[in-house]
Amino acid sequence: MDSKYLVSLEEDPETGDLILPFPEGLCDSLGWEVGDTLDWTENEDGTFSIKKKVVEETQLVLVEAVSTFRMRYLVEMPVGIDAYGRDKSEWAMDTVTMQEAREFSQEHLGEQIVSHRVVTKEEALKLCDQDNEYGKDWDEELKIKNFFTSYKASKSDEQ
Repeated sequence: MDSKYLVSLEEDPETGDLILPFPEGLCDSLGWEVGDTLDWTENEDGTFSIKKKVVEETQLVLVEAVSTFRMRYLVEMPVGIDAYGRDKSEWAMDTVTMQEAREFSQEHLGEQIVSHRVVTKEEALKLCDQDNEYGKDWDEELKIKNFFTSYKASKSDEQ
C-alpha cells in the first residue's frame, strides 16, 4: 500500500511534546497497534516514509553443555609401598575420590555443547522450576527476565 497522507505536527499543551496525528482508520488499515515500533525514513524531498518494523519470529532453544574444570588437590601421604605392593602416593587419589581432600586450585577449561532442542515456553518454565527451585515461586515475568536469554540481548552482545 503506497498511500500518502499530509499531516501537521501538533504540540501537547501539557508537556510541549510534538505529536504526529494519524488520520482516522489509518492504523487499522495498516495493521498497526499501540506498542508497535515504526521505522522512519527521510525522503529526498524533505518528507518522511513510515513503515512498521518487522519483528523476527523467535523460538526458545534449550542448549545443554558440560562445563570442564581442571581441579588440583594437594594431599599429604606417607612414603613407601603398602601391603598390596602399591606406592602409598596412590592413596591420595582415594582421598580425593572420597571427597575428603581440600581443593587446592581450579581452572575452567571451557564448555562442550552436548545437545540442543526447541522447547515451548511452558516446557522452559517447567525446567526452570526443576533446575532453580529457589525461584519456583517467582512469577513468569521474573523467571524469564532472570533465566532466559532474549534474542535482543544476545544480538546486543555481538555489537
